[in-house]
Amino acid sequence: MSGAGGRKKVVVFDYGFGNVRSAERALARVGADVEITRDFDTAMNADGLLVPGVGAFAACMAGLQQARGHWIIDRRLSGGRPVMGICVGMQILFERGIEHGVETEGLDEWPGVVAPLKAPVVPHMGWNTVKAPGDSQLFAGLDADARFYFVHSYAVHEWSLEITNPAIRAPKITWATHGEPFVAAVENGALWATQFHPEKSGDAGAQLLTNWIETL
Repeated sequence: MSGAGGRKKVVVFDYGFGNVRSAERALARVGADVEITRDFDTAMNADGLLVPGVGAFAACMAGLQQARGHWIIDRRLSGGRPVMGICVGMQILFERGIEHGVETEGLDEWPGVVAPLKAPVVPHMGWNTVKAPGDSQLFAGLDADARFYFVHSYAVHEWSLEITNPAIRAPKITWATHGEPFVAAVENGALWATQFHPEKSGDAGAQLLTNWIETL
């Protein structure tokens, strides 16, 4: 499903817990035909679905389920249709989150626990570099010293998904460090995600979004 003028159609899923307007502007800047909606058919049929997220893990999960976003994500991925999560929109893709001692089930697309960052200063707020795999598509064309904008107090500290079938391509994991290493981005087939905010990361973020759109 292409948008106006042959541009890729991207839906920013609006379930009440993301910076949808800044995501819309950033995607439009790099040439996507963007719509903010929670409409089921529109979200299902778009070339790409962007799932933003800010705030608490449990609240985001509740909002996503109320909007049937969990079902849309699952259905899209079952058909190999691209989905990208940002910030808490990435965190909820994991097995579960722990906030203030309370565990909440995530979407369980990947094994792993979202837990508090152990660092001298929390939240981790500001610009940071990342360590991406050399064959990353998401970070293609970006220098190793490129900086991205983070705002978070929780993260995934271990990547535990094992791929035993040689016919399946292993996910590409990008790391960052704030007090301790944590997962900064994942590229896993049709499902990509970033802990940082590409829509707030200037030219580096624009290049990253361009790289995603070019895969749609």
